[in-house]
Amino acid sequence: MHRLLLVEDDRAFRKVYGQLLRQAGYEVFEADDRPSARGAPGSFSAAIVDLMLPPDGTAEGGLAMLREMVAARPGIKIIVASGAGDVATMIAAVKGGAYDFLTKPIDPDVLSIVVARAIRRVELEKEIESLHGRLDAREGGMVGSSAPFRAAVDLAERVANSDLPVLITGENGTGKELLARAVHLASRRHAARFVPVNCGALPDGLLESTLFGYEKGAFTGAVRDHVGLFEEADGGTLFLDEIGDMPVATQATLLRALESGEIRPVGAAHAKRVDVRIVSATHKNLTELNTAGLFREDVYWRIKGAEVRLPALRERKEDIAVIAQHFLHRAAHLARDGQPKQLDEATIEAMVAHPWPGNIRELRHEMQRATVLCGERRAILLEDLSFFGAEEPAAASTEATLPGQVEALERREIRAALDRFGGNRSKSALALGLSRQGLLKKMDRYGIA
Repeated sequence: MHRLLLVEDDRAFRKVYGQLLRQAGYEVFEADDRPSARGAPGSFSAAIVDLMLPPDGTAEGGLAMLREMVAARPGIKIIVASGAGDVATMIAAVKGGAYDFLTKPIDPDVLSIVVARAIRRVELEKEIESLHGRLDAREGGMVGSSAPFRAAVDLAERVANSDLPVLITGENGTGKELLARAVHLASRRHAARFVPVNCGALPDGLLESTLFGYEKGAFTGAVRDHVGLFEEADGGTLFLDEIGDMPVATQATLLRALESGEIRPVGAAHAKRVDVRIVSATHKNLTELNTAGLFREDVYWRIKGAEVRLPALRERKEDIAVIAQHFLHRAAHLARDGQPKQLDEATIEAMVAHPWPGNIRELRHEMQRATVLCGERRAILLEDLSFFGAEEPAAASTEATLPGQVEALERREIRAALDRFGGNRSKSALALGLSRQGLLKKMDRYGIA
């Protein structure tokens, strides 16, 4: 059942819309102002949001909240409903990330059609994402022959067909989720679901209900039972990405589930038994977090059945050219003639010398970008690389200065944010805590395209 968020301050409209959507088979969470909408628990496939909401009742405030929701809830389809049907407001809403714009009062048939279309779009995007994940894992996503990489893959292959928990460690961008999917596909659970969740992407108050679900009446707005991710992954694999960011309070609840194989949804009187294989990942040092009181030692030993460390790209230089060529083949559809570009020797040498702070994620972005920029040429040259001619981060040296380390960190985080949001600068700026203009200035300073 798809969950919808209905944000409407007019009680009569809210009642009519809510009843219509529930009759259509959706689970609906209602909110009557912006604070309630921001704090809505769990994930939603789509949202119907009134633009003119309390406390200020302005279109500007509504557009600001729209942008916040788009950044905070990736993939959600937001249908803006407003009595302010002027063209400028409609255009601003669509530019801000709205899926559609409806003028109040809304025709019930139109609302039903638009919501159904948005839900279908969500389902198609999930299908495409799932297919990409399977293709990556089965058809060369895990590319490389270097000793540290092969050691990681070999260990993952040995434990894949067991129910042993797996902890994957490594820097951001090294392919931890890709390896987790490969473990799932190589296991006896491959026909069941692989359910990923980023433990650092959800607010503290929402993670527990997202993992374990909740029952009707557990809290304000819980109008129906909601299945958590543990139940969704029953019989399959639950991937706890960035588990080092999980709040300590949620770790305690997780520990009970890991020890007993039972979960208790929020508000439930009885526990439920689930059969789930746990694969976790983190870029942080969990031992240091434990010393600091931020990660429980008992949870650590529960998730560390087998620890697989993925090496950084700079530790597997002999794989860089092969991985780059793999991404060039994937990016070939961006070229005018559809033929994959080639790398000349000077370009390969420069790529091998580059420290790749964003790891494989950065390399993929570079190859996609270079494929487009080199135009009619068959080979990618040095000038097609964004880092060519730019000063390398001082932090790559053991004698780096503090300003150099700060610059290296900023460069790495900016590239990671741009990659995470598909190059969207507004979303990246919001995630980094910068204004859009501030992000553009830093990108120009560091030569980031």
